[in-house]
Amino acid sequence: MVSWAMENSPTAASNEKCDDAKLQADRVVPKEEWLQKWEIKNIGFHNEEGHASFKKYLDLLLNGRNGQKIFFPLCGKTIEMKWLSDLGHHVIGVEISESALKEFFAEQNLSFTEETVAEIPGGKLFKSTTGNISLYCCSIYDLTSTITGKFDGIWDRGSLVAVNPSERERYAQLILSLMNKKCCCLLVTCEYDPRKHKGPPFYVPDSEVKSLYGKYCDIRFLEKIDSLSNRPKKWGLDYFFEVLHVLTLK
Repeated sequence: MVSWAMENSPTAASNEKCDDAKLQADRVVPKEEWLQKWEIKNIGFHNEEGHASFKKYLDLLLNGRNGQKIFFPLCGKTIEMKWLSDLGHHVIGVEISESALKEFFAEQNLSFTEETVAEIPGGKLFKSTTGNISLYCCSIYDLTSTITGKFDGIWDRGSLVAVNPSERERYAQLILSLMNKKCCCLLVTCEYDPRKHKGPPFYVPDSEVKSLYGKYCDIRFLEKIDSLSNRPKKWGLDYFFEVLHVLTLK
């Protein structure tokens, strides 16, 4: 069931948000810019304490199931991956920055192995020696369900809002192709005035979430969080919200 807020928002306001989203339509962040952010440690998007909503909705993500296979798109060095692995789940992530992945293992005091991925030219796979964390270093678009299998859960906290707006349809189709029938995807989007910040993170209104996923998924609104901190204030923003949804295949 699509949330009340998505179905019953005033048409004028909805159209205005769609128009606002178009302000960033041509914005492109090249691979080199993301790699540089990691090299110079310009990674304000990394949450050293973990995301409070992850723990709050963890039961929803796992649905009481043990030994689940959970995907972290554009994972960086997010500490939630260690949390889940400690609970006995298998974590798969993908990240373009090799240094980010190596930092994850170092900071979490985990030993790992490194291997090439035959199906992905130039791709690497870093695996914890415990065997339940597998992180791919490559473009997210190089992954397929043939390589990774399908997932029981997905935590998309900084991925949809980070991919170039022109690539969102491609990204959404990839995510859908990686979901198994009972997969639960927790999706976090950003709401702010895109006239004041060019992104990333990019502004993704509820209407776009519905456009990308509504044909294939039931979309349920969970929560809207006031996340106006020093970082978005430095961008010139006077409001910044994180909006949480849960997606399940129809």
